[in-house]
Amino acid sequence: MMKKAYIYNKVKKAGVLTMSSLLFVSCNDFLDKEPDDRVELATENQVVMLLTGSYPDNNYGWFCELSSDNIMDLNSEHYPISDDAEQTLTHYNLGSSGRQDDEAYRFEPVKSSTSSDTPGGTWTSTYITINSVNEVLEAIDRLTDNGRAMTPQLSAAKGEALLIRAYCHFILVNIFSQAYKNDELSKADIGVPYITEVINTVDGTYSRSNVTDTYKKIVADLEEGLKNISNINYEMPKWHFNEDAAHAFAARVYLFLHQWDKVVEHADLVLGTDNTQLLPKLFDYSPLDDCSYLSDFAVVWQTPYDYNNIMLIDTYSTIFRKSRYRYEQGSLVARAIYYHNAPMWRRWVGNPTIFVSGLFGSRDYGFEPSWIGEQFQYSDKVAGIGYAHTIRREFTLMELLLERAEAKVNLGDLTGASEDLCTYHASTMNFSEKTKMTYVANNGMAPLTDDMIKDWFAKNTSSNYNCFDDWEFLKNMDPNWNIPEEAVPYMNCVNYWRRFETNFTGKRFFDLKRWGMEYYHVYGDNTSTGVKNDTIWMRWNDPRRALEIPQDAIAAGMEPSQKANQAPSDSTSHAKPFTASVKLDELRKK
Repeated sequence: MMKKAYIYNKVKKAGVLTMSSLLFVSCNDFLDKEPDDRVELATENQVVMLLTGSYPDNNYGWFCELSSDNIMDLNSEHYPISDDAEQTLTHYNLGSSGRQDDEAYRFEPVKSSTSSDTPGGTWTSTYITINSVNEVLEAIDRLTDNGRAMTPQLSAAKGEALLIRAYCHFILVNIFSQAYKNDELSKADIGVPYITEVINTVDGTYSRSNVTDTYKKIVADLEEGLKNISNINYEMPKWHFNEDAAHAFAARVYLFLHQWDKVVEHADLVLGTDNTQLLPKLFDYSPLDDCSYLSDFAVVWQTPYDYNNIMLIDTYSTIFRKSRYRYEQGSLVARAIYYHNAPMWRRWVGNPTIFVSGLFGSRDYGFEPSWIGEQFQYSDKVAGIGYAHTIRREFTLMELLLERAEAKVNLGDLTGASEDLCTYHASTMNFSEKTKMTYVANNGMAPLTDDMIKDWFAKNTSSNYNCFDDWEFLKNMDPNWNIPEEAVPYMNCVNYWRRFETNFTGKRFFDLKRWGMEYYHVYGDNTSTGVKNDTIWMRWNDPRRALEIPQDAIAAGMEPSQKANQAPSDSTSHAKPFTASVKLDELRKK
């Protein structure tokens, strides 16, 4: 049913919104984005300028991490990170960074804030961006309708605008809707409003339609955008949908749609087919050896000059600060992701400069990686005030490599999947020679091999994290989704590396949703008589997997994500939860 509703909160003209963001970007020289050395395009230049500020500036990473199994409540009873330490339960009495974090961690609608790093903030920012690119597309139509030729510059701008619009709706549907299952099943799941016209008023009739319909429109914009995209308008294309980013985005969309052949097709256009040539282009850890401060680490990870980074997005975000409160990545969650023995190392021996807080210190307060380190823009250096930015590495070669590996597993190309997975691990050894020799000698670091995959990743045991005996739970999402027995180790390896690679980006939440994995949060309810651990499950068909849209949108008449009469099934057919919380239960039995 069509509903009259607000798309975003404030009445603003799209042009006013976009130009204000452009004014901000033009003074944001610390990010090395401006003046951007754009080619002078005469009247086309206005269109290109409009696109420069037309990317979402809200970071979905933090609240999606809170909604996943990557974050725990340190106020709940928990064991230390190291399994060498005495396994004694402990807890803290820490405050959260805001009530919105309590709501997100408890899988509740986030009602207390719509600021940065919240679902409401992402909803608003993303639809403002959509409105901006729709203005660009309308401007291009006006120019060409009035006799202006569709120049290569205008064509590239049209391609970029269509890709941004597709990307924005892709993020929205993966946050505020259920994951795609198949075309037929996903017709029953509510989608998000797909906006293709400029909105000059908050009043309007917008249908959320369904997930299948939303994805069809995403693919239509994506494919049209691919026909037009080029790097002609920018000399710093990594801040934009450049040609490689467009194909990386296509690979991701088709991965979520289970169109495995198309994933490989688009990934190959970026990665090539010779992994020996690819390996030197993946992330180089050696510059981290010379870093001393968080900002130094952040610059190395987030630079547009690193070949591995395909596309960067500048966001207003304090995700790094938020991860230092009550909800963090500590205890058995950290152990499940990286702090454990494996055939490739003793404990996690990645370059220690990627870890910048707490993990190996005397406190067991959790972990923050330097790749989410913020860069600060001062508006008044004397007063010490300004804006915190976190640069999202939205598309990288390393993540694309894992996406191709997953597609190959599903295609039955286990040899190709193994090659991609082993190349990914080899990239984690791109240290300086001195650092590499230290880790090889002292920590047993060894290259991943196909035999290791078939052995260590073959089954779920107490020491094999992120592994399953089978992937039958995928059939809950799509009855035709099958991972045969011989492919299970490779799918486990994909899950293992994706959980690390996408850590603190929010994409783990997307994976849990699209794979139908079940998990739970342990919430510490501190009372005068001690600590009570409340276990809050997230079932594969839980309506809360679709995060709730802002309350003012619902109040204005838009259909909510979580219908009042929906309830998750208690059935656990095909569902085998495997989280750090399950590990805690295993330890208690010992």
